[in-house]
Amino acid sequence: MSTVVFVGGTGTEVGKTWVGAALLRTLRTRGVAVHARKPVQSFAQDDACTDASVLASATGEAVERVCPRHRWYPVPLAPPMAARELAHPPFTIADLAAETAVAPEGVTLVEGAGGLRSPLADDGDNLALIAALDPALVILVADAGLGTINAVRLSADALRPRPVVVYLNRFTRAIDVHLRNLDWLRERDGDDVVTDVDALTDQVVRRARL
Repeated sequence: MSTVVFVGGTGTEVGKTWVGAALLRTLRTRGVAVHARKPVQSFAQDDACTDASVLASATGEAVERVCPRHRWYPVPLAPPMAARELAHPPFTIADLAAETAVAPEGVTLVEGAGGLRSPLADDGDNLALIAALDPALVILVADAGLGTINAVRLSADALRPRPVVVYLNRFTRAIDVHLRNLDWLRERDGDDVVTDVDALTDQVVRRARL
């Protein structure tokens, strides 16, 4: 049985790659076959490692399997902007979806780029890729501090009616606003919200029926 899980974020630098890699490692310890896909990545030329390399280290796959080499754009802009800056050919959401090789078994984790509405191709954003891939679950990674409720509401509304689990990254129980945000999202908004990787793994296993 094959399950696609998409990792998206409320914005850039919220920790999507860290959360995705931690989830993959934890699933592996539970005996689940895991695979990672980063359909396209842009990055600063002097970055020590890329998102695809972090995900590859979590699954044991070759980095080119995680993200095809021709979809690496070493310019820190949204991928279609980076491609244009480098004078590379334009590409579409359909191109990215066709190149996203979903494994025949286990969990294939697909990570987007930037926030949900960030441009991912010349004709669409992360939401468009989610629609094309039709994942069993979307993990929405968000910061835990000020601005979290607004960011999560905007992103979660854009994803409905798809099943979504919110992951509050860098959550600390000793920080009052983190606890208040967690309680508000759960009790007022009725969101499924987790704050640690084990709880996130439980959600993936349950929803994917692994």
